[in-house]
Formats: sequence, C-alpha cells, structure tokens
Amino acid sequence: MIDFRYHLVSIVAVFLALATGLLLGSTSAVQEVSQTVADKSLQYIQKNNDELRAQVTAQDEQLAGQEQYAQVTGPTVLADRLKDSSVVFVLAPGASEQTRTGLDAAVKSAGGTVSGWVSLTDAYLADGEAEVVDQLAEQLKPTGLTYPEDANAYAKAAALLAHVLVTKDTEKAGHEDVASGAVLEAFKQAGLLTTSGNPAARATLALLVAPGTPYAGDGAETDNNALVALAGSLDGAGQGTVVAGNTASAESGGLLSALRSAEIGERVSSVDTADTATGQIVGVLALNVEMNGESGEYGTGSGVSGFLPDPLPPVPADTGARP
Repeated sequence: MIDFRYHLVSIVAVFLALATGLLLGSTSAVQEVSQTVADKSLQYIQKNNDELRAQVTAQDEQLAGQEQYAQVTGPTVLADRLKDSSVVFVLAPGASEQTRTGLDAAVKSAGGTVSGWVSLTDAYLADGEAEVVDQLAEQLKPTGLTYPEDANAYAKAAALLAHVLVTKDTEKAGHEDVASGAVLEAFKQAGLLTTSGNPAARATLALLVAPGTPYAGDGAETDNNALVALAGSLDGAGQGTVVAGNTASAESGGLLSALRSAEIGERVSSVDTADTATGQIVGVLALNVEMNGESGEYGTGSGVSGFLPDPLPPVPADTGARP
C-alpha cells in the first residue's frame, strides 16, 4: 500500500510539474507577444504624435505669417475707408479687451474717429436687474423717441442707448449732447455700464464686440436676445453696425449665431474672426459695407457670405466733412 501511494504521489507530482511547466511556458510566450505588440503600438503613437506636432507647428507658423501679413498690409487695404466717419464701441459683458484694442487700431488705421467705448457690465444682463433697466428706459426717454408697444426692458434700453450713441446725421456727429451724457451717467450710476472716451458725442457707426465665451445657463438666450436688440437699434439709429466676435461666438449659443438666425441679422453685419488681425481688417471692411447701405456675414462660421466682402466696397469719396 505504501509503495502504491508513493508511486501515485510521484505520478501526480510529475503531471503537476509538467502542467506548471506548460503554463509557465505559455505565459512567457504570451508576455513576449504582448510586449512586442505594446512596443509597436508605442512606436506608432510616438510617430503619430510627432506628425501631429509637426502639423500644429506648421499651422501655427502659417497663422503667424497670415497675421504678420495682415498687420503689414492692413494700413494700405484700410486707408481712408472710414474717412469722415466716427465709430462708437459697445462691449458686451465678457468681451475681449484684446479684440477691442485690435479693432480700435484698425478703425483708426482706416481714418475713422473713435468717439468712445461703452462697456456693459454683468449687471446689465442680470436676471434681477430687468426692472431697473425698464425703469431707467422709461424715466430717461427723451421727447420724440418712442418704444414699440410690445417692447420689453431690453428693447427699450436698446432704443434709448442707440439714440444717445449714434446718429445718421453727420452734422450732429462729434458734438456732445447734454441729454445723451445724462442718460449714460444714469446707467453708470446704476452699475449697468462704464464708459471711456466721449461716447455721448454721437458717432455715425457702431461696433458691438461679442463676448469671448458664449453665455451659458437658462438665461443665455435672453441675454443674447437683449444684445441682438441693441445691435438692431444701433444699426437703425446710425449709418451702420457690425457685431464682431470670435469663432466661438458663431457656434450654437453664441451671440453671432443668435444674430445670424434673427431677422435683425439680415441688416446688421457680423464678423466671427475679430480676435485676429485679419478679422479686424474684415471688421472695418464690414463697416465700409454698412456705410454703403448693405450688410454681410463674414468669417468662417456656418452660412457666412464669405471670409471678407467680395468685391471690396468702394473707398468713400472725400466729402470734406469731419465728425
């Protein structure tokens, strides 16, 4: 019995050793295969990343070249296009100061005068401030200005602000109106906006700078509608208005997207590349288009007329008038 058990244990031990050897051998083979696959995958990923980096670098260099080209040729392209015209800037809450600065330089390069800058604060679009906006619009409404019967607070404020910021009459442009200054001061005191320059000296054209990041949340549509109403009122009260933003503003939820899908967008020009030197040139060309009683949607977003006006609008003739 002892011998039989000994042989049985020995046989089992042999089979266990054999099975263990096979298992270890197969595991080692799998590991070798896995390591080979991993090495090849890593090499592919590294090569792919290197190619992507090279593409990004090339694109960055191309964009930098385009920006440099725009900066060098911009003054020649823009020369005298805003001659005898003045522009007021209206900055939406969240608008990029860098975009505003670039557009400002482009306007001046085109021979235009900047009357001033009006920066709407977050409070202007805040949910709890609509009643304050409405009260100010009613209290400050000058004789001769009427609001549509169905106008909400922001439609009224848009009409009032447009009335004090822009004019179609070049004879009135550049001259500060006491009542206009009082309206802006009241809105400033209420914390709804800030000003610099002399925006009360009404301009003939307006540039509304869109927020750098689209508004989000339940009130985003209402906020965009308030700014679209302001763009429409500025356009109606002056000689033309352009709304300028970046590519994000032309995407769903952005101000330019809201403008372009509204009826007002048919008469108010827009540019969705205004965060670039090239787009800032296009912004001035769009103002030039507006001066000729036309409009367009420019940039790279969906449904644009083209990247820029084509053909280019004519350079205004010398009228001798100055705002």
